[in-house]
Amino acid sequence: MMEPRKLLQQMFEAAVQSARPEHCLSRHLPVPPKGRVIVIGAGKAAAAMARAFEDAWQGEISAGLVVTRYGYEVPCSRIEVVSAAHPVPDQAGCAAAARMLELVRGLTPDDLVLCLISGGGSALLPLPLPGVTLAQKQELSRELLRCGAGISEINCVRRHLSAIKGGRLAAACHPARVLTLAISDVPGDSPTDIASGPTVADATTCADALAIVDRYRIALPEPLRECLSSGRGESVKPPDPRLGRAEFRLVATPQAALEAAALVAHAQGITPHILSDRMEGESREVGKVLAALALQVVRHRQPFTAPCVLLSGGETTVTVRGGGRGGRNVELLLALALALQGEKGIYAMAGDTDGVDGQEEIAGAFVAPDLLQRAWDMGINPRRRLDDNDGHGFFEDLGETLVTGPTLTNVNDFRAILITG
Repeated sequence: MMEPRKLLQQMFEAAVQSARPEHCLSRHLPVPPKGRVIVIGAGKAAAAMARAFEDAWQGEISAGLVVTRYGYEVPCSRIEVVSAAHPVPDQAGCAAAARMLELVRGLTPDDLVLCLISGGGSALLPLPLPGVTLAQKQELSRELLRCGAGISEINCVRRHLSAIKGGRLAAACHPARVLTLAISDVPGDSPTDIASGPTVADATTCADALAIVDRYRIALPEPLRECLSSGRGESVKPPDPRLGRAEFRLVATPQAALEAAALVAHAQGITPHILSDRMEGESREVGKVLAALALQVVRHRQPFTAPCVLLSGGETTVTVRGGGRGGRNVELLLALALALQGEKGIYAMAGDTDGVDGQEEIAGAFVAPDLLQRAWDMGINPRRRLDDNDGHGFFEDLGETLVTGPTLTNVNDFRAILITG
């Protein structure tokens, strides 16, 4: 069998490659329309998607604008690429969103708007509703990221304070046809949660968003609370006629990425088991559950027999209480390592397929049976690091980080636990 760390990394790379736009977008392209073609988009993969579209599209492109995260730019010849901040939004994202709304006004039924959406689009399209400021949304974003809220909850709040999310972008395109090609980065692949659903109708309400804010005891500035409590921030609801010609297609998903990784394991004679593509929960708790499952395999040959690899995706959360640098994947791995206590024959890795775990330019990390002993030998207390939410610092000190740089795609987190016997 291939060396464990190398095998884990190859599975991760296969998952990422399966979701890169140049490999998955072209087969979903529509027939060119009678009228104009307008290309818009947002997300960490938006620029790469725009380039893949340009390479595959045989017709004209009348105008195009996509916004991506700083550092995720890809040169395009007919579609303009601009950059903005993620995960906390900035003015560049506001300006890009405002320009998109202007770009799609005044269209006809003969026109086609192609919308390229991927993970990160929520932060990259932060245009607030009137009466709400960018500074207020920035502070709310920080609070939502720290409090342990799930991505569906976070995006529900975002939709109801936005001038472009929650179906508003597609409504602005009416009466043109709108085709959204999306790379999913959310558990369950819900269109309303991918970039907060700028081109799809939204059944959640302002009351739902306000309940989420109150549940996590986030102090809202009065303009934001008024926007939600009055219903002024209500999103576009089904079946709004302005979205009658809006179509949504998934071009890459977490499940497909896990299946690509499974093929790599098969080729090495390792039996893969995909546990789920939508695991959620507190990172350290999910890490303990995964460790318990791996130990059951080793000690009781249940529910699987070794050699095997346990694959999973989804998006866990971290409730930040310490002073560390966070990172949901590294926090999960540190909790998993503590639960395994150096059990022989168990190796693991977890990483974000966009190359950024939390707010660090680090995708994830690796765990081997000797990890904890190495930490103790270096004078590092793993439990204290976990209590301080300092998974990134821990794995950097041990030299076990996974750094990929921008992957130009995003199908959420990838986890693999390799059990050799």
